Amino acid sequence: MKTRTPFTQAFDQLPDTLPVFPLEGAVLFPGGSLPLNIFEPRYLNMVQDALRTHRLIGMIQPRDESKDPPLYDIGCVGRITRYLETVDGRFEIVLSGVCRFHVQQELQSVRGYRLIVPDWSAFAADYGEQTASESAVAMLHAALRAYFETHDIDADWNLLDQLDPELQVSTLVGALSLQKEDKQLLLETTSLEERLRAFAALLLQQDTRSAQQH
Repeated sequence: MKTRTPFTQAFDQLPDTLPVFPLEGAVLFPGGSLPLNIFEPRYLNMVQDALRTHRLIGMIQPRDESKDPPLYDIGCVGRITRYLETVDGRFEIVLSGVCRFHVQQELQSVRGYRLIVPDWSAFAADYGEQTASESAVAMLHAALRAYFETHDIDADWNLLDQLDPELQVSTLVGALSLQKEDKQLLLETTSLEERLRAFAALLLQQDTRSAQQH
């Protein structure tokens, strides 16, 4: 279930331009959350500017590790819902995922950080409640149990079972060792049903690779 507050922008109030934070392996999902430790001057600028305006930052993965890397086509905007200034000059923030976007155009850099024109049109469903079939949930749980057993990971199944399937995915994708391409694939899925099944398939593929290596 997505967490909305009275302060979250409505879909038709999402901005026409958006600062983006390219960070490999950091994928934010609608309804999920992402803690960030901000210390680079350009991203300190970005957070300050976002706090002065709409409190929104777009998380997106870079395609490579070059100085100004090309970006993936799809990211997710997060609203700054927690904010702390530290004595050593950092910001500790939490982004709460709101809606995905397609990069329509990149604009000239502002104060060191990157700025885009987002296209929100394909992702209005991110504001609705996502549901998945019992078979998709069962498939993911079976894949998770196998993955945890293979990698000798202790899991609190009582806690996991209490989480909505959408939150299970957004929480576990950040916690498990997945390649950036796999995380991007999950972000770009059309529905929660498709995301659960794709996540299960990725976990099973990793188990297969591990078995072949041993």
